[in-house]
Amino acid sequence: MRNFAAEMKNVAVLISGGVDSAVVVHQLCEQGYRPDLHYIKIGMEGEDSSCSAEEDIELSQATARKYGLRLEVTDLQKEYWERVVGYAIERVKQGLTPNPDVMCNRFIKFGAFEERIGKDYDLVATGHYATRIEEDGLVWLGTAKDPVKDQTDFLAQLSYEQLQHTIFPIGHLMKEEVRSIAEEAHLPSAHRKDSQGICFLGKINYNDFLRKFLGEKEGRVIDIETGKVVGTHRGFWFHTIGQRKGLGLGGGPWFVVKKNIKKNIIFVAHGWDTQLQYGHDFRLADLHFITKNPWLEGEGNNVSPALHEGIPITFKVRHVDHFMQGIITLDEEGYHVHSEQPIQGIAPGQFGCIYDSQHRICLGSGEIAIYRDR
Repeated sequence: MRNFAAEMKNVAVLISGGVDSAVVVHQLCEQGYRPDLHYIKIGMEGEDSSCSAEEDIELSQATARKYGLRLEVTDLQKEYWERVVGYAIERVKQGLTPNPDVMCNRFIKFGAFEERIGKDYDLVATGHYATRIEEDGLVWLGTAKDPVKDQTDFLAQLSYEQLQHTIFPIGHLMKEEVRSIAEEAHLPSAHRKDSQGICFLGKINYNDFLRKFLGEKEGRVIDIETGKVVGTHRGFWFHTIGQRKGLGLGGGPWFVVKKNIKKNIIFVAHGWDTQLQYGHDFRLADLHFITKNPWLEGEGNNVSPALHEGIPITFKVRHVDHFMQGIITLDEEGYHVHSEQPIQGIAPGQFGCIYDSQHRICLGSGEIAIYRDR
């Protein structure tokens, strides 16, 4: 691992109370550096998630005491509400499938924190499973050594300035190596389970969150192949394309394959082998490149002619433990991704994350606008 401590005098660590960020602290201290620790408080106001935050802070304080470091708790609830929760609610109301974790990283952990505190440091270190790749004078977001834990899809909306200011000290480690380091160092969070929830919800159930702000409205569930009503639901906003669990239908499996927002109808398809849950193509709206668009050529930044014919890439349409092979093209509608392998549950509003053909570098991401079969 590169010795950032030898180069930088002023480093902050975003600590969460989990094992990953605690190992980041340990790694930097092992290099002889003494970072400042910052816990970002972003839990739902007035909700029971405060219990989780208290436990997070206690473990973060224990880590700070172990290494004699300073811990500061920064309350970013207001910014989080305006930039993340507001985004999520509006997208769901439109029938889309938002990714609040992506926006939480962009606007809170790497946004509001940077604006308020992070700018005072040379670098900010986090416990994300990702790497930095420096080539030709540029910094690129590299994938993690551990493909199962890779979190670059959650970071793919970062700006270049945010990436330049961030390091990922555990990105070169497998998860079991991180656990082993934590156990050997007797870190307070060494045996704490990984968080499974959406970043801003804590222990709050996602459907309860939606119910609080959008309520309930009964609608029909229709078998798209037969046109028959097979059940009812409590609001299209509780369901996303590709969903299987939580439909309350017998004789499954059933998959959500389409939604009629105006009429509050959910369309489902039956059976594991139904092709209606799959697609081969999707369009990326406002594709955001983190470092630069690698397919621009010449002084005028003209698009490479190869892009109109198709360039091999890898991609993800959700947080999964594998990369899919695809071809990206550009036409008058924008960027399109095509995959010979069927893609399950492509949902408008999700982020499609694109990588180079060897899934070594995360190039960026964009919201999925539409998809179609060719």
